[in-house]
Amino acid sequence: MLTALAIMGMFGVVIGIILAAASKVFYVYVDPLVEAVDEALPGANCGGCGLPGCSSNAEAIVAGKAAPNSCVAGGSDLTEIIAGIMGVSVEAKEPDIAKPGCTYGVDDADLKYLYNGIKDCRAASLLSGGMKVCEVGCLGLGTCAKVCPFDAITMGPDNLPVVDEEKCTGCGTCEKVCPKHIINLSSVTRRIMREYTTEECTTPCQRSCPAGINISEYIHQISLGNFDRAVQVIKERNPFPTVIGRICPRPCEEDCRRKYVDEPVAINFLKRFVADFEKEKGERILPYKAPETGRRIAVVGGGVEGLSTAFFVARLGHASTVYEATTELGGLLRSAISSERLPMEILDWDINGILEMGVKVQTEKKLGRDITVYSLLEEGFEAVFLASGGWDSRLSRGIGTEVEMPIPGTYLLLDLLKSDSNTENTVSCDSDVVIAGAGKQSPSAARICRNLGAGMVTVLFREEKGNSPIDDNEIKSLEQEGVKIIFNAGISRIKGIGEKLTGVEWCGLASFDNKIKTVIPADTLIIGAGRFPEMVFTKAASEDAGDEAVSWEATELYKQPAYNGETGLLAYGDTLTDFSATIRAIGAGRRGAASIHQIINGNIAENPDNVITLNSYVQNIDAIFNINTSARHIMPVCNVDMDSACMEIEKGFTQDVAKAEADRCLQCGLICYKQNDTSNISKAVAAKTSLIQPGDTGNGRIV
Repeated sequence: MLTALAIMGMFGVVIGIILAAASKVFYVYVDPLVEAVDEALPGANCGGCGLPGCSSNAEAIVAGKAAPNSCVAGGSDLTEIIAGIMGVSVEAKEPDIAKPGCTYGVDDADLKYLYNGIKDCRAASLLSGGMKVCEVGCLGLGTCAKVCPFDAITMGPDNLPVVDEEKCTGCGTCEKVCPKHIINLSSVTRRIMREYTTEECTTPCQRSCPAGINISEYIHQISLGNFDRAVQVIKERNPFPTVIGRICPRPCEEDCRRKYVDEPVAINFLKRFVADFEKEKGERILPYKAPETGRRIAVVGGGVEGLSTAFFVARLGHASTVYEATTELGGLLRSAISSERLPMEILDWDINGILEMGVKVQTEKKLGRDITVYSLLEEGFEAVFLASGGWDSRLSRGIGTEVEMPIPGTYLLLDLLKSDSNTENTVSCDSDVVIAGAGKQSPSAARICRNLGAGMVTVLFREEKGNSPIDDNEIKSLEQEGVKIIFNAGISRIKGIGEKLTGVEWCGLASFDNKIKTVIPADTLIIGAGRFPEMVFTKAASEDAGDEAVSWEATELYKQPAYNGETGLLAYGDTLTDFSATIRAIGAGRRGAASIHQIINGNIAENPDNVITLNSYVQNIDAIFNINTSARHIMPVCNVDMDSACMEIEKGFTQDVAKAEADRCLQCGLICYKQNDTSNISKAVAAKTSLIQPGDTGNGRIV
């Protein structure tokens, strides 16, 4: 008996030792912070946060990979509880709402073939891209609706997803399962920041518009009689709809597919109609705006680009202030366009709409005289954006002979070439000078700098040596005179401390070295252009800065999509003087705001990899059949001889004419069109399709 007890006791001891050792080996440490957050979560394990369950979400929140409000099943009270556990504060956040991005479902669109038995979009996508002729469009099998954990998505009568914004939590589940990227999360910020990509269903008019307005959508709203909504769609990308409706060169109409039938839709006249409708009604229609961030941005220049930048900055939630050198806003629009085409009343109406978005203005504040980049940064602005205009704007201000230096140590080549040491209007050249973009004038510019007292002169050429704008003899002569020449180089950034320029950063333009950045010491920078470059100035940490001086840096904007591959200032496609059209200045203003937003959030200002450019290949068409012809409606004009009250040459469309013209729009998809209601023959059939460059009709294959 005693022996048995001893044996059992020994077994117990051994088992205890084994269990103790196992507990050490297999022990799993549970972070008390994770445990506290997990206990606060509802335990629904709905997957709406995008993670497998509440425990995974708790770990992600503690690790900083998910926000305290990432639980879509909980409300604001839960967010505050989790924020309290994490020791962070709760701030306003704009909602992300799922937004479909396709025009025609499978019931209306042209089909290649039908799938029998396949019920999932992902499976259909694997089989030759889907059933539609359009290779990008929605497959319409409703996978996004099936996976939505909150029943916020249903399939509409046209077999396209319909989102209930009240139920949608922005969890992104639908976005993850859509194989065609048709349904995506959307917000004010996303819509301002985005450039169109090759994965999206864009129309030719939309792609050719410098501002990227969703043209087919606002025309669709006009045809429905929803004029207020049409204005709101336009203002998503254009804060000057009433002005642009009068003076736009209308590149969108050149690519309108209606031209394959009879005449392009009067796109711009329709824009003017709804903009005038808003003005005549006297009730301002404002676009959506993100919650305030408390961050302050200064915009120098009250022309179209500067005002547009401030408008989009305000819509991104930042406080924007415009500084204008003259007494009035509007830039060249006040002096370069006849009042019969653009009455000042119209210009003021659009400008006041920008101010109603919360944009503040200070006039008679000239950069370099009344304010400086450094003083604005010292005043508390997180970024300063330069949109001072070009040589034309300068002449309109009556200072054609005055030397300007809005950027510390930076001058235009035009001012340098006019400089003479015996006159008052002289460029000041200190010890280190960098000359960029001077082309054939480089030798003259370098020698003038030497005559003005420069020590080291460096000339940057974007061209390779073999394509240099100056010949070998001039190159040798300059080098013998002590001038340093760098080929294949573009300026990516400039640096300074206080009111002084200290350096110019350049990058190699060859594919093998365009990531290498080199800083040249510089007290003076000469720019070979008719305008100072658009740059974003921010404070920068510097070990050299003393207690009283603060260092700063100026970063280039991301390029317009057509020149996405270019790098550095003065690149091919950059605007070297004033913009050729107001609509282009508006597009530049939005890109400026987007660049500012990226930079102040610690990111590089850049386009997405798959942005649509002139060199992108997209599915397109070059013929349309079975459309009844319908003549374009002509804009009525005022007869000056018979009506002495003519304030404008063009009188505008009436409601009936506008709706009739809007009905001419084919409501293009990428290549989809509605089928005929009474037969299987398409109402508008794309006869040929191919992968071609935007704007190129090409010769596609028959499908």
